[in-house]
Amino acid sequence: MFLIDDIVLSPIRGLIWVFREIHSAAQKDQAAEPAAITAKLGELYMMLETGKMTEAEFDAAEKVLLDRLDVLNAAAEGEPEDDGGGAQAEEEDEEEESEKVDEEK
Repeated sequence: MFLIDDIVLSPIRGLIWVFREIHSAAQKDQAAEPAAITAKLGELYMMLETGKMTEAEFDAAEKVLLDRLDVLNAAAEGEPEDDGGGAQAEEEDEEEESEKVDEEK
């Protein structure tokens, strides 16, 4: 009876092991993400200092990275995650306003 149980349940145990491995890898990636964002911010500062990037490009890229870092920090503290919908709508409004100003000039 135990042999039959082992044979029947082995595919399920294999799937459980795979899911645990995926979960573990996802947790490791999530834990390493703040360090990766910090490194990317350092690269952005270097690109700005060397003139490979304009101030506007830097500001846009920095805002995206800092927003993501804020979301990660909030999630680590147990606060609910913001889906970014409000921030995206604000960005679109700002872009439309800047396009209108450019057209008026």
